[in-house]
Amino acid sequence: MAKSGDGIDAQNANWKFDENVVAQFETHVRKSVPLYDEGHDLIVKLSDYFVKEDSACYELGASTGLLSYRLAKHHDFRSARFVGIEKEEAMVREARKRYHAPNLTFEEADINSYDYERSDFIVAYYTVQFVHPKLRQRLIDTIYERLHWGGAFVMFEKVRANDARFQDIITGLYTDYKLEQGYTPDEIIAKARSLKGVLEPFSTQGNIDMLKRAGFVDILTIQKFMNFEGFLAIK
Repeated sequence: MAKSGDGIDAQNANWKFDENVVAQFETHVRKSVPLYDEGHDLIVKLSDYFVKEDSACYELGASTGLLSYRLAKHHDFRSARFVGIEKEEAMVREARKRYHAPNLTFEEADINSYDYERSDFIVAYYTVQFVHPKLRQRLIDTIYERLHWGGAFVMFEKVRANDARFQDIITGLYTDYKLEQGYTPDEIIAKARSLKGVLEPFSTQGNIDMLKRAGFVDILTIQKFMNFEGFLAIK
């Protein structure tokens, strides 16, 4: 079986966040996503503007739980509650083992059907790109509806370029980046093949249009590096 780097198996068009990925997830994602930890830092600082004393806050697709934990610890002087939602049992089990805080819980659930409380702060850190496009708008609509007025949705995504020439350039730059992280050409190809039909990025404009269709008007790019972008949308 092909490997996608860091000892993770890669099957054609069949990438999964399962037992195979859990142990190496944080190492792998840091090497695969530029400014991964810097994005976490930014979100934690940004949360100060939106998290209130009694807020319910969510991370969608919490994986092994690091960002949810950092947010909870940052606001541990408040009665705000933080919920990391993750559908993969192995990821939830690992999150519960690694990260503990009185104001933090991890729930094994599908973000597309979860019953959200009214919230002041919702984060999706490289998660929405894995939601099937036919379900994506409905998810963003739900997020908008469940936010309090003045609440924030923070969405980080891998994005496609707006034309073929730019896409070719960005793809080349990202391939160079992964080679610099120590991945071999075979590992890079195996990972790309495994993500076919699983990871479906929209363009920057496509993401903005989706947020606007849900009702968001105030939208700002807060981080951008090559084909990785963070958006802040305020209701």
